Amino acid sequence: MRDAQADGAMKALAVAGNYVVLLGWDLPQDQIRSEKILGFAIQRKRKRDGEVIWLGGMKTFEAIEPHPAQGVMFSSFDHPFQTFQWADYSVSPDQKYTFRIVAMGGEPGDLEPKFEVTLKVKTERVTKGKHAVFFNRGAIASQEYARRFQNKKPSEIGPAAYEWLSRGLIEGLESYIDQTKAGDRLRGAFYEFQNTRIFDRLEAARGRGVDVKILYDGDSAGEQNTEALENQAIAPVTKPREHSGGFAHNKFLVFIRDEEAKQVWTGSTNLTENGIFGHSNNAHIVRDETLAGQYLAYWNLLDRDLTLSPTATQVELQNLLPVLPENTDTETVFSPRSSLTALDWYADLAASAERGLFMTFAFGMNGRFVKTYDQIDNVLRFALMEKKGNGRQYKKQAAEIDRIRRHPNIVVSVGARVALNNFDRWLAETAQVSDDAHVLYVHTKYMLVDPLGPSPTLVVGSANFSEGSTNKNDENMLIIRGNGPVADIYLGEFMRLFTHYSFREALARQTAGTPPQTWKPNFLVPSPAWIDGFGPGSSYYNPGTDRFLRRLYFSGQ
Repeated sequence: MRDAQADGAMKALAVAGNYVVLLGWDLPQDQIRSEKILGFAIQRKRKRDGEVIWLGGMKTFEAIEPHPAQGVMFSSFDHPFQTFQWADYSVSPDQKYTFRIVAMGGEPGDLEPKFEVTLKVKTERVTKGKHAVFFNRGAIASQEYARRFQNKKPSEIGPAAYEWLSRGLIEGLESYIDQTKAGDRLRGAFYEFQNTRIFDRLEAARGRGVDVKILYDGDSAGEQNTEALENQAIAPVTKPREHSGGFAHNKFLVFIRDEEAKQVWTGSTNLTENGIFGHSNNAHIVRDETLAGQYLAYWNLLDRDLTLSPTATQVELQNLLPVLPENTDTETVFSPRSSLTALDWYADLAASAERGLFMTFAFGMNGRFVKTYDQIDNVLRFALMEKKGNGRQYKKQAAEIDRIRRHPNIVVSVGARVALNNFDRWLAETAQVSDDAHVLYVHTKYMLVDPLGPSPTLVVGSANFSEGSTNKNDENMLIIRGNGPVADIYLGEFMRLFTHYSFREALARQTAGTPPQTWKPNFLVPSPAWIDGFGPGSSYYNPGTDRFLRRLYFSGQ
């Protein structure tokens, strides 16, 4: 749900997902300077119980709070946000909220409201009829985890840590399995299939008379999968896919009742401890018989365990590429394919963005997308990355990313954590839930094209927007067009993690090589000069800077 409002010169937009509300606003710079606006306070009221709070941050005015304690949050009423964009990550699904964005003017310690806009939203339900969307916390490297659990591994803490990290994802899969009854069928294909909690849930379904069959990667992840399944009751109904050309990289589960496929669970989540609780992942249920039937036909093909070439031939016969841009339904793209036409299709879609492009890249950026991002224009292009490159080409790929991120309309965030000591205000953060993590931060695979426009497009699934994901691996992707509520959920989750890791990457650069005794924290600027940033390239009002473009885009202009 979105709400756009204006009160005089001030404009604002709220975009509500299920666990995130994005807020953007704008105020002319002459008003900021003349009224000595030192930032913006945000008040939230929850309708259900009337709770009213002021959102908080960790930056303070030095004259008021020169020695902020580690990990402590401060009210934006006294220490306002010096930005035109914020988000509330503490909302709950299916709740009504009122947000007041207040421009605070005067002097530190003596601020008063000057302008304000009020926005009303209702957060989305996790289940949206045809669609249900789940995102895990995806940020064990966080101040909140450090505050709550003192950076101990969840295996040391127990259910409370696992529940917080899952954020409803594993519970959603358990509920999906639990809906089955005698005579139903479940057909799944997973790259990493190792979670005993899901093993037990599937075995319980079998006990109710559900016909369960699971394919798993029998090559690159085969040893770990086989070891996890040893002595498990579910093992007899599992089968390795051993002849894929690359990775049997799917993560989906089809629900079948009365001989008809009804629903599919898909997304980026491997069924491992790290996949569910550690790095960022998502899952997406689609309740649509036609689409679920396509997944079942695809599963039946994979179950034959053919080699690469015949599998690719059959995939292309079963699964034509969608047509751009007329169709506004939910469609699929399966792999492997005999050519890179599907990857070209994704690249063409990314290049079609008119105002905003948001993509995750877990293992570097394919050259087709580098070409799209390597443009200086008025299209905001965000990239959220696990790392800048992969393998032997890492240095070259990283240099390419560092070059294009200097374009004023390109904003890149790479996974990182706070690894500082007691000389600063931040709590040190852990990076992983277990010692054998291959991915630490970003594992999602999705693309949002013009999510705030009238017809947003989402591509999401298991594929990494790479050549291998197109012509070698078993993969699946959803194409969802024209669904504003679903796009709002994904945009909120993207910006949640993008902002999270962007700050940590910047902090790592800022403090690199700095001796503890010389390091000084950043404070709020005690004048309206905060809008100028640290030069022309960082001003909120200089056309062509990313801050200028973001101020307009996220305030709904």
